[in-house]
Amino acid sequence: MAVSGWFVLLLALGVLPVVVLGDPGWLMAWLAIVAGVGAIDLVIAGSPRRLVLERELPKRVRLGETVPSTLFLTNAGRRRVRGIVRDGWQPSAGASPSRAALDVPPGERRSIVTSLTPFRRGERAAAEVTVRSFGPLRLAARQASIQVPGTIRVLPPFNSRKHLPSRLARLRELDGRTSVMIRGQGTEFDSLRDYVRGDDVRSIDWRATARRSDASTGSGPRLVVRTWRPERDRRVVIVIDSGRTSAARIANEPRIDTAFESSLLLGALASRAGDRVDLVIYDRRVRGRVQGTTGAELLSRMVDVMAAVDPELIEMDWAAVPGLVRSVTNQRALVVLMTSIDAPGASRGLLGMLPQLTRKHTVVISSVTDPSVLDASRARGNRDEVYRAAAAERAMLDTTRVSTAIRQLGADVVTGAPADLPPALADRYIALKAAGRL
Repeated sequence: MAVSGWFVLLLALGVLPVVVLGDPGWLMAWLAIVAGVGAIDLVIAGSPRRLVLERELPKRVRLGETVPSTLFLTNAGRRRVRGIVRDGWQPSAGASPSRAALDVPPGERRSIVTSLTPFRRGERAAAEVTVRSFGPLRLAARQASIQVPGTIRVLPPFNSRKHLPSRLARLRELDGRTSVMIRGQGTEFDSLRDYVRGDDVRSIDWRATARRSDASTGSGPRLVVRTWRPERDRRVVIVIDSGRTSAARIANEPRIDTAFESSLLLGALASRAGDRVDLVIYDRRVRGRVQGTTGAELLSRMVDVMAAVDPELIEMDWAAVPGLVRSVTNQRALVVLMTSIDAPGASRGLLGMLPQLTRKHTVVISSVTDPSVLDASRARGNRDEVYRAAAAERAMLDTTRVSTAIRQLGADVVTGAPADLPPALADRYIALKAAGRL
C-alpha cells in the first residue's frame, strides 16, 4: 500500500478546525473520515498483480548508443489500473524515463518504451517492475513488484574503427593491389614483370631474363624483375593484462577499455591482411579467449568476449604468459602485450619474462600514457605547479626507463594517449609487415 500527496494534504486540513474551534475532537473525526475514504479508494483500485508483463529489448548494444526497451502490460483483471510504473534497470543502463504513467482498462494492453543509453560495458540487467495502482480518487494505491527479468549486453564502442579505412588503404598499397608504379615490399614472391626505370636492380631475376627474349625486335633478352608481397597467414597473438593496473582511468576511460579499442583495430587490420588473430585476456586466470576465428566473425567474437570483462584488483602473473602463448601457437608470431609500463617496480615481472618471448617471437608492448601528466610537466607558474611538474617529469622518466629496458631485451614499445594508441599500434603493425619482420 502507498498513499499519495493528496491523502497527506487532506490529513493536514484536519488541523484547521482544531486551530479555529480549539476542539481536538474534530481532528479525530476528520482523521477517521479521511482514513475511511482512503480505504474505500484502495479497495476500488485495480490490482497490479493482475497485470501480465512482457519485455522486448535488443540483445546487444555498443557503449554510448541508445536503444529502446519496450514493456508490454496486459490487464487480466476486472478493474481499471491507473498509476505509475517503474522499470528497475541498473543505474549504469542509463534508463530514461525511470517512471511512466499507466492507464490500462480491463482486457486491454499498453506498452511503455524506455530509452537505454548504457555508460558501462558488460551485462546490464533489470530484475523487476514496480507498479503502483491508484484508486479513482488517487488517495491510496496498491503496489507490487513483479519479476520481469531482462538483460542487455553492452559491447565496447570500437570508436577507433574510423582509422580502419586509411590503414587498409596503406595495406593495399603495401600489397601492391592499388594502381601504383611499384609493388609493395615484402619477402613472399608474387610475380615477374618487365623492368622499368626506377626499379631496384637487386630485384632483377637473371635466370628469368636469360630465358626470355624479345623475338619481335631481335634486340636480345629483356630484363625481368621479381615482385614481392607481404607475407600472409602469419600469427598475431594479443594478450591483454586485466590486472589491477588496467583499472586506472585515463582521460575518463579505464586502461583496459583503451586496450580493447587497440585490439579491435589491430584485429580488424590483421584479419584483412590475411593473418590469423588470437586474443587472450589474462591476469592470474584466463578471463576471455578468442581462438581459431577468422573473417567477419572475428570482431563479433572479440567484442562479445570483451564486454563482460572488468579488471581484477590483483597483480598480473607474467611468469605464465610464455606458456599461455605456447598454448595458442608454436609458430613464430607477433605477440602484442597490452599492459602498463609506468613504474619500474611494477614492470619487473614483465621484464623478467620478456627474453623467453623475444627468443622466438616478435614482441610489441602497448601501453597507454596519461596526457595530463605531459600537461602538468609544462605548467610551472607557481610553487604548486612546480612540484606537480617535478612529479610529472619523474613519472615520464620512469616510463622512459622501462621502455629502454624493454627495447634492450629485444621487444618494441608503442605508447600513446587513449585516442592515439590504437592508430599508433596499427601503424607499427604495418611497419613490421613492410620490413618483412612478420
